[in-house]
Amino acid sequence: MILGFSTAGPYCGVALFDNGGVTTALHEELPKGQAERLMPMMEEVLETGGATFGDLKGIGVGIGPGNFTGIRIAVSTARGLALGLGIPAVGVSVLEALAFGHAGPVLASIAAGRDRLYLQRFGTGLARGPELVSDADLAAWAHPGLTCIGNKEHQIAAAISATAGPASFFPASAIACITATRYKSETERPSPLYLRQADAVPARDVAPKIIP
Repeated sequence: MILGFSTAGPYCGVALFDNGGVTTALHEELPKGQAERLMPMMEEVLETGGATFGDLKGIGVGIGPGNFTGIRIAVSTARGLALGLGIPAVGVSVLEALAFGHAGPVLASIAAGRDRLYLQRFGTGLARGPELVSDADLAAWAHPGLTCIGNKEHQIAAAISATAGPASFFPASAIACITATRYKSETERPSPLYLRQADAVPARDVAPKIIP
């Protein structure tokens, strides 16, 4: 059994993979509160699937790109569970999760704010990214036969003369499926996939010295 989850965007998702497919999953739109909701959702998915944490053979987690806080929540949870259970944890790009299940070439997108997007192109001989791209630079990603999936998919498709379509799976379900093919050979701990600096940065002023 594989447990996949993601909180890389304004949502919280968990999925259980067993016997060749996803057996149960939950996806909730959740702009805030992922840290409080993630573990209860895991427990609910496992209970519905007739499983416990002890039955798991691997953990799959969405490593981004996306919301900094959400990524940190998911990655730290995955590392903790993997260590406690003695099982591997696999990091999966959310862009790859968006593209999962599509046979043809795909341009996956995630909104990055300030008229920017995280983009990754998938397909034989077409691989590019992931990259942080301005909306004004979409033309460079055009290619015949592309299907645009993710945030602003219709806007992107119109800009590059492509087709827009929905993702085949919610992120957590795709992550669980992808992890099922990798967990036996995974050797590295999952790490956040950051493509831009955090909006909040430390103050540049040097802190005053305290004289006893």
